[in-house]
Amino acid sequence: MSAVWLNGDFVDQSDARVLVTDRGFTLADGIFETIKAVGSTPFWLSEHFARLKAGAGEIGLSIPFSETRISDAIDRLLAGATVDTPGAIRLTVTRGSAARGLWPKEAASQSTCVLTVAPSPATHPQDFVVCRSTRRNEHSPLSRIKSLGYGDNILARREAIDRGADDAIMLNTQGHVACATVGNVFFRIEGAWVTPPKVDGILPGLARRRFIAELGATEASISSDTLRKSDAGFVCNSLGFSQIKSIDRRDLSGDLTGISTREVYSP
Repeated sequence: MSAVWLNGDFVDQSDARVLVTDRGFTLADGIFETIKAVGSTPFWLSEHFARLKAGAGEIGLSIPFSETRISDAIDRLLAGATVDTPGAIRLTVTRGSAARGLWPKEAASQSTCVLTVAPSPATHPQDFVVCRSTRRNEHSPLSRIKSLGYGDNILARREAIDRGADDAIMLNTQGHVACATVGNVFFRIEGAWVTPPKVDGILPGLARRRFIAELGATEASISSDTLRKSDAGFVCNSLGFSQIKSIDRRDLSGDLTGISTREVYSP
């Protein structure tokens, strides 16, 4: 059985149902966390909960279950999973079902909370392009939380594939580098590692924080001109790390020897 945890109950994935009036479905009104797991061990769980709480507070969302209850559900979900490779747990919380309208008079009475587990995607060096079709809005508080609204990221990924690449580097409204479509970015520029700062519209990733400490990286805005000076780069998120092989066909496959992903990705 492929089980999911839906609003406090374990159900078969094929039997799981969310109402069509759920605001997560109609308005992307919700947040999520993606959690790495190896065997029965979820990584960085307390930090994921802290970020979930912060995101919920930012949009005025109620989390309907305690950390203890969700943690227990994760343990039970992993115990029953058939995933042999590292797993990806997704915790999604929406505002729940409500009447039509951006902010109806009668708010949703109960948030929706879902846990799923699936194999973690394999990582490999990837070719990138700088996205032209959309920009990251660094002025929006949603740029710094795990909001369900991923429309801009989808547009950027679609553009990358249409242009013969794997992924896209997203710029913000000022033209500074922000992120990839599903992760934070680091670049080696004149021998030093640099990553965009939070004010440039990035999600403060949990892996990002660890790589900053591991590499002694600097947080600084990266212009297009500065980006062209880089000789190596990578993308990271809670699930893993992948090298940036090229950007707009410019080779960027510099030596990454010395980066210890084992130290970063430990429980």
